[in-house]
Amino acid sequence: MHALVVNRGFEPIIFLQTSLINMYSAVGNLDDAHRMFDEIPSKNNVCWTALISAYVDNQKANKALQLFREMQMDNVEPDQVTITVALSACAGLGALDMGEWIHAYICRNEGLNSDICLNNALLNMYAKCGDIGTARRLFDGIRKKDVTTWTSMIVGHALHGQAEEALELFAEMKDMIKNTKKNKRNGDDGSSLILPNDVTFIGVLMACSHAGMVEEGKQHFKSMREDYGLEPRDSHFGCMVDLFCRAGLLKEAYGFILEMPARPNAVVWRTLLGACGLHGNIELGTEIRRQLIELEPAYVGDDIIMSNIYASKGLWDKKTAVRDQIKRRRAPGCSSIEVGSGIYEFVTADDDHPSKSEIYEALECLIKTMKAYGYSPEPSSLTEF
Repeated sequence: MHALVVNRGFEPIIFLQTSLINMYSAVGNLDDAHRMFDEIPSKNNVCWTALISAYVDNQKANKALQLFREMQMDNVEPDQVTITVALSACAGLGALDMGEWIHAYICRNEGLNSDICLNNALLNMYAKCGDIGTARRLFDGIRKKDVTTWTSMIVGHALHGQAEEALELFAEMKDMIKNTKKNKRNGDDGSSLILPNDVTFIGVLMACSHAGMVEEGKQHFKSMREDYGLEPRDSHFGCMVDLFCRAGLLKEAYGFILEMPARPNAVVWRTLLGACGLHGNIELGTEIRRQLIELEPAYVGDDIIMSNIYASKGLWDKKTAVRDQIKRRRAPGCSSIEVGSGIYEFVTADDDHPSKSEIYEALECLIKTMKAYGYSPEPSSLTEF
């Protein structure tokens, strides 16, 4: 498409260039998306938002927030769409400080507070970053809630172990649905019917899993299809497997996976493998690892779990064999953390970081503090890779 535009001799038009940024983003080609952005002489809000969205959509939230800062340094004012995308990046990174700065920006600009999409994005950001209190205050203050509002709060409670609050909120949502249907039957069409969606049920099933409510989880899973016409997706099956595993029902989890209508993905199998590691189930773990090798042969995390299972049973030869396999094909891990106004990335065994000495001093201090509070890792869980 880009070549066709060039060959036809089209003059650079910002609308066309922004469309090409979106096209490259859709296929995951961020290099060409950014290159197209750089070719735009006078960048406006729309093209900035397109590029920031491209990085968020392709799981590059750190870069997206960097661009959001550059946009403001370029004196381009963000609109509701830009801010919503930036809040999504904050939610993905757990970057609460940046999210709070954006919230303050919204409060300073009249007209933004009434936007339901922005309010939902704020609620979701606070919930994902762990500030459930602020998220709940935002939720309670939104007069006209939509399904995203309800879902974000339910998922937020569930993600942070507040199963009771999540399920109580879902019960409120169902009561609201009943009342709305009743009012409509009586001729009152003043309020629209808000029904739970598939993401709502992810939050509900997570809550049941964290609370060990196996039977309730089964009922909600069944209700998806029977009461709301929602077909369970991989994520819902994964939640159910997690529910069984947390309750120690490994055989039931395995049977549930085998009865799935589509081929189970790696996440579903990996959930059960983790439970096998917790319970030291070598036989089932070996079978699951075989399934995972077919799906993702390059992933080494499954081998680490099996190595720990072997160690817990004293099978040191098998542990050593798995460890040697991992060393031959392991890719370095990477993580990020928000400190002040910046997001910092760390790569396993990176000796070139400028703050290496300070990092290891802080790590040593943390280890001593954990030990002082009685934390003592199991030797079998240590992976010397």
